Amino acid sequence: MSEDFEASKSAGVHHQLSKLEGKWEGIARTWFEPGKLADESPITGTMRLILSGRFILHEYVGSLQNKSFEGIAIYGYHLGLKKFQGAWIDSFHNGTAIMFSEGKKGSEDFTMLGNYAYVTPDIEQYWGWRTKIDFVNDDEVMIMAYNVSPEGEEAKATEVAYKKVK
Repeated sequence: MSEDFEASKSAGVHHQLSKLEGKWEGIARTWFEPGKLADESPITGTMRLILSGRFILHEYVGSLQNKSFEGIAIYGYHLGLKKFQGAWIDSFHNGTAIMFSEGKKGSEDFTMLGNYAYVTPDIEQYWGWRTKIDFVNDDEVMIMAYNVSPEGEEAKATEVAYKKVK
């Protein structure tokens, strides 16, 4: 492994990622319209380091309007490009798509932007999906996502308030 990666694992961004490792429980909130909460339900997740600490794998299960769903996300930090990256699949939000996301180069802010297609027989429209992870403390984390309209307007779509299970 490179010296840069070893340094990142001991005191850098990869060390920060390692703090996500563990079992989590919390509340998931979902908005389908700006400012109008559509659902608030329990959610559980497990995060574990993979590939010698290069990435964190987040697996979760929850429900939305009394229908169960599950999802998987892989998050990492590209040391060469100096940006967070992610891949996300979910049985409710994503259908059969994989969403790839990237942060801004040079930023250590755990924010990534991906996009998805809204497709009907008459429409093919591309929307953004901005994911932000905030470390409240070592035992609490907030994972928020925002829809970004084709015109660039943002509205909160999901929020997961996790607490680490002891």
